Amino acid sequence: MLGVTGSIAAYKAAMLARLLIEAGARVRVILTPTAERFVGADTFSALTGEPVHTSLWDRPGDVVHVRLAREADVVVVAPATANVLAKLANGIADDLLTCTLLEASCPLILAPAMHAGMWGHPATASNVATLADRGAVLVGPEVGALAAGDEGPGRMAEPVDIVEAVVRAVAVPGDLEGVRMVVTAGPTQEPIDPVRFIGNRSTGKMGVAVAAEAAARGADVRLVLGPDTVPPPHGVTTLHVATAEEMHRAVLAAANDADVVVMAAAVADFRPKAPAEEKLKKGSGVPELHLEPTPDIIGELGEHKGRRMLIGFAAETSDLEAAGRQKLRAKHLDLVVVNEVGRAGTGFGSDTNAAMILSADGSSRSLRTWTKAELAREICDRVAEALPGRAGSSGP
Repeated sequence: MLGVTGSIAAYKAAMLARLLIEAGARVRVILTPTAERFVGADTFSALTGEPVHTSLWDRPGDVVHVRLAREADVVVVAPATANVLAKLANGIADDLLTCTLLEASCPLILAPAMHAGMWGHPATASNVATLADRGAVLVGPEVGALAAGDEGPGRMAEPVDIVEAVVRAVAVPGDLEGVRMVVTAGPTQEPIDPVRFIGNRSTGKMGVAVAAEAAARGADVRLVLGPDTVPPPHGVTTLHVATAEEMHRAVLAAANDADVVVMAAAVADFRPKAPAEEKLKKGSGVPELHLEPTPDIIGELGEHKGRRMLIGFAAETSDLEAAGRQKLRAKHLDLVVVNEVGRAGTGFGSDTNAAMILSADGSSRSLRTWTKAELAREICDRVAEALPGRAGSSGP
């Protein structure tokens, strides 16, 4: 259940609805009368494929707030204005949304949005503390641009961060509890000089999605994250690196006591052998670059695998299955996700992947289109199925 209240940030709720649907949720929307001044009901109806609810009196004979409250697995209010926070804290139920929230017994996630002065007011602070004490999960607000040209605390959290909170609220409880997992994400940047580098188009979306899903299911996750990527998930230990060598050192150290390693990063295969200490000038002519291989992180992990579960990724433009099976064998992997790249709508920077999953035990999945959230869930499902007898017994 997505409750939308009257704030300029209501436009972000439309993106939130879309992301929740991509993550596999069925989304029903309640708009307050003031929310309708910012985003219309038709927008959310088109996005969700569900009727949008705006009034207690929409359907005579239907006790709509009771029905909606009992059908919801989780309720999200985004944006949550100072007004609705005050109503919830004090048990006021004077419209469809607040009546539904007072009736609901499922997890409640609030994404506050308001001007900085309203957020900092003692009344708002008291209301927020009351709601948190009752178990509500607050996401944000963030510091940033606000209405009227101001900046400060009060900006609604980004939709992707709210989705992470929803995933945590409804995740399968504890099926990865106690599992120590290392996840890599993003690109590496191999310096040519202090300004330029060799890199790739990875955004880190896939690895971050795996880290978020695993953490939501109870895993102790360490995320090794390359530069210029999407933000890491809340509550996950994150190690920031830039080069393949830095990622190599960080992964080997983190993996020492890990039960599972998921190598979703797009690590550069080559680096300049002797990076220039000063910026190369255009007027000096075209530089001659001599390249050398970067460390084979996943290969090294595979050679000293022990009972650790090792999952790799492969980005391919053709012969996906053959390339994936070769990597599965050569790197001693338990699982490899083979992504088709080189066309729109899949791979680097996209919210979806055309991917197949190849497994050492033969339980493979054919090529299909996945959202990154769906693919992350599938990977974590495979880890949960494979773990009995393995957790706590990693290493060579």
